[in-house]
Amino acid sequence: MHHISLTPFGRQPVTAGILASQRLAEARSPLPEIDKWALFADLRTARARFGVSDRDLAVLYALLSFLPGRLLTDAAPLVVFPSNATLSDRAHGMAESTLRRHLAALVDAGLVARRDSANGKRYAHRNRAGELVTAYGFDLRPLLVRAAEIAETAAVLEAEAEAMARARTALVLKLRDATKLAAYADPEGRAAGIEPRLMPIRRALRRRLTLADLAEMARTLDLVLGDIRRVLVLRAAEMDGTVGRIERHHTESKTDSSDLETREACGETCDRAEEPCRDMGSESRDEEDNRRLPDLMEPEEEGEKRAATERSHHQRPAPPLPLGLVLKACPDLEPYAPEIRNWRDLTAAASRLRGMMGITPSAWEEAKAEMGAEAAAVALAAILQRFASIRNPGGYLRALTRRASEGAFSPTPMIMALLAETREAA
Repeated sequence: MHHISLTPFGRQPVTAGILASQRLAEARSPLPEIDKWALFADLRTARARFGVSDRDLAVLYALLSFLPGRLLTDAAPLVVFPSNATLSDRAHGMAESTLRRHLAALVDAGLVARRDSANGKRYAHRNRAGELVTAYGFDLRPLLVRAAEIAETAAVLEAEAEAMARARTALVLKLRDATKLAAYADPEGRAAGIEPRLMPIRRALRRRLTLADLAEMARTLDLVLGDIRRVLVLRAAEMDGTVGRIERHHTESKTDSSDLETREACGETCDRAEEPCRDMGSESRDEEDNRRLPDLMEPEEEGEKRAATERSHHQRPAPPLPLGLVLKACPDLEPYAPEIRNWRDLTAAASRLRGMMGITPSAWEEAKAEMGAEAAAVALAAILQRFASIRNPGGYLRALTRRASEGAFSPTPMIMALLAETREAA
């Protein structure tokens, strides 16, 4: 009568792991077959959950290599019986004492079952036809029985790792925004409490964190970014503080008869501080005068005017805004100018987009002369971002140019308003 031993050979005692692996070797498999190397890849991902190390998996890989074919099936015998010397060669020369220790770990983990012979040797009996009758060695059937469990655990761990990667990336981006925006918004130390709140997060990122840790730090950064936005709004208001006074000095009580026509051409309301339709009332008359002006000028006078325009253009300083903040507030620039590295690139991109937006060369040159090339490019980028709600981009740019000539224009409030809208939408 054929009997399958449940106990190990020699002095090795019976353990719970050995009995568990024996039960798995005799259990019914939920899957008829599975690719052994796909199963091994899943187990490599989930090895920590099954209590095995990378060296244990190296020995298991060697055992799987002795099994003919790629499939583990119920129909075929799954016992392999290599000698220690042969198994050591397949395990890249691992010492036999180390090999025995890792084999015991695989048995205790319930991934391999022992089929020890009476004398502890590993061998097989075959009939006259050469068919395998009995084999003594290591039974790999527990792997087939636990294949679904291993695959499910690997999928869960991969999803957790992906969620961790996304959360960590979002946290690093928020930390970068907080660090750079704090440096820009706090040149005079008015928000001195921000940096001590960021230092613990920088230190914590060097350690292994959980999703809960990352979520807690993300909430802290959200609060920090909220404080920085308030400082940015305060600074923008201070930088643009002369606008209100200048507008009050230039307030006219007399209503121009062409105001209604101008409002219809602009398609904007006058409620927004950065979208003044009142200044566009004399748009058509100014353009007609500008068209007649070159005919009345002498060549020398026209050349002097162009030279003076170029000198004033080059003397304008760059806007007091980080270029990265402008690009973040105006993402619609990306499809037209994907590689903007400095202010010169932004100005060149604005010059190309000017024609697509229906803005005349004269309006663009006048804007650059009055605002400076960089500030004009920022204004045009902001107009592009709100292009769907502005009916007359050329007239709108001329109105901003007129305010710039009066010293009442700064691109900072426009960018801050767009940045706030972008964050609210996100």
